[in-house]
Amino acid sequence: MGRVRTIQRSGSRFYIHPDKPEIKHPGVTSIIGMLPKPFLTFWYAKMTAELAVDSLHFVAQMAERDRAGAIDYLKGAARRYTKIRADVGSAAHDLFERMIRGEAVGHVHPDLEPYRAHFADFLKAVNPRLERAEDVAWSDAHGYAGSFDAVITVWLDDEGRPTPDRSGTPHLLIVDWKTSKDTYADVALQMAAYAHAELVIAPDGTALPMPDFDGAAVLHITPDQWALKPVRIDVEVFDFFLTLRRVFTWDREVSKTVIGRAIAKSAGALITGTQRRAK
Repeated sequence: MGRVRTIQRSGSRFYIHPDKPEIKHPGVTSIIGMLPKPFLTFWYAKMTAELAVDSLHFVAQMAERDRAGAIDYLKGAARRYTKIRADVGSAAHDLFERMIRGEAVGHVHPDLEPYRAHFADFLKAVNPRLERAEDVAWSDAHGYAGSFDAVITVWLDDEGRPTPDRSGTPHLLIVDWKTSKDTYADVALQMAAYAHAELVIAPDGTALPMPDFDGAAVLHITPDQWALKPVRIDVEVFDFFLTLRRVFTWDREVSKTVIGRAIAKSAGALITGTQRRAK
């Protein structure tokens, strides 16, 4: 197989089949985006309100010169914050991949140093063996694809705790690195989707059957701490992901076909002869 490419369409990521470009599967995270997030309304409002209060004098001066600009500045508060966090997360993920591959990492940006230190501590405390990183999970059976962070082997004792000397029982885990403020339940949907895909495709296009995993875990790293947490990826969780996959098809395809053109409608306002002659 060839290399998997991606495109953005209507705000969603699609993965293009390496040999059949007419086949385009939506990405796992785009599918999970079908989950309702009512809390975001309040978060957007909070971010805007905090910026307005913290920059009251500046915003007032801006509004005197450019009212529309001041409004745009305030309403973009959440978007700018999200982009900053996404940029930090992307840089941290790149750093984590290089470190788990054994690359010697020297000086990093001060914003990334806490993440580097915590990931180094994780590598020492758990001593995982990297099996794969940043490959694509591909499912033709259910029509989705997505890039996962890593597959690792860890050695656990009888109580499920890591044995860094690798004296415990080996477990094959699919893992995800998270640098968000907290870990959220939808990570289970994400990882179940990856684990239940039929194929794993490497950057060079090599495709192999997805291995059978002993479990999954999320490594949550913040500037203050790190924690490795087990994640459920069983059939029940996967079935919920498949429900969202159907919702994605409804939202992006079927919903656009269910309402037809009007077969009857009002005639509109009467236009008199005087009005026509006045035009």
